[in-house]
Amino acid sequence: MVLVPRIPLRKSFVMNPFFKKLGESVYDQWRKANFDLTLFPDLARKALEKRKPSNHVDLQELIHEFLLSDEQPFQTSSGFGQPELILFDNPKFYIQALFWLDATTDIHQHEFSGAFHVMAGSSIHSTYDFEKAKSVTAHFRLGDLKLQDVSLLQTGSTVPITSGRTCIHSLFHLETPSITIVIRTHSDPGTGPQFTYLPPHVALDPVQQDALTTRRKQLLDVLEHTGAPDYGDLVLKMLGELDLERGFFVLQNCFGHLRNLGEWDRAWSRFARKHGSAVSPIKKTLEEIIRRDALTAMRSSIEDVEHRFFLALLLNLERRDDLLRLISSRHQGNALTTILRWASELIQVDETGVWLLDARIPWLNDLDEEELPSLVLEVLDQLLKIQGKAVKTAPAWKGPQAAKFAVIKECLMSSSWRVLLH
Repeated sequence: MVLVPRIPLRKSFVMNPFFKKLGESVYDQWRKANFDLTLFPDLARKALEKRKPSNHVDLQELIHEFLLSDEQPFQTSSGFGQPELILFDNPKFYIQALFWLDATTDIHQHEFSGAFHVMAGSSIHSTYDFEKAKSVTAHFRLGDLKLQDVSLLQTGSTVPITSGRTCIHSLFHLETPSITIVIRTHSDPGTGPQFTYLPPHVALDPVQQDALTTRRKQLLDVLEHTGAPDYGDLVLKMLGELDLERGFFVLQNCFGHLRNLGEWDRAWSRFARKHGSAVSPIKKTLEEIIRRDALTAMRSSIEDVEHRFFLALLLNLERRDDLLRLISSRHQGNALTTILRWASELIQVDETGVWLLDARIPWLNDLDEEELPSLVLEVLDQLLKIQGKAVKTAPAWKGPQAAKFAVIKECLMSSSWRVLLH
């Protein structure tokens, strides 16, 4: 694992002097444009592209200087980044360095504008539109989150940031660490709330905190941890009384434990009876939260950059062709062959069966620990080669193995692998 990527030092532009000059240049140009907010994203982008921090800043010396010198700009108490360093501060805007170790950003929009530059590492960048938005409250919306584009950002890439709903995006960082440099305004009037999006249908304001709901969720966590026998009944009573927004937060918090207790169907029925047809998009969103959380959690235990790249694609892409295209852009040779190789490297066995990322294939009769992984990879290989609707129809296999193949196929189709198999 590379803890501090080494970038060749150019003596004339290092550390704070570089960012001081960069910030002063941006300020002068923006002042000449009368601080027109609509011009700032492109102005920031051009400034980062003209003098790329990835080419002119020695990361190791920047870290040393920040640790050893007290002469630094004012530092915020923000929890964004791992960590966030303020490198230049101005009443109109500031420049920050964001370190990313295991974090993957939520799908979000911004109340600020500017541009970001990949100084070290690389990331999968996804952009979205939120269509047919309907406000349930000022801080909770339902709609359709639609993926617009996915691209691979290499070291040296620069992307503009526009405040508001015109720039909804997420980043999945591949290397550890990945580092981005951001030139950004403090806040753009009239562009809030800074919604976070839960695909495929929910938008919420993460800053708006209902303290009572937060404490109730924490108390429910205590009951879960202590194995309270009346946990399910209490959640059902809450769902019968709470409004749609707070009921969603309770379901989001309790979803996993309710399923483990066998109480999920009862809880959902109570919620659906109270709120009617409005709950339909919420169920799909809760199911997607479980899938995305499982894949995101794997990021902390998977260190191989190419495996992380594959995780990012499964997490963000909705179309098989897009996934194959991005793999082909990064790897020579057949993309399906590459996927099968990754699968053989990622497959794991435990007492419950065989795991292929978030797909669990239970132990099958007459198969031992060596046979089932091989059979899973064989089925995956055949499914990857089938195009179109054929995968959804009856299994193509015959003979005594047909039933086993059908079980494996169903497990794969019920997981994140499905994007590749239809």
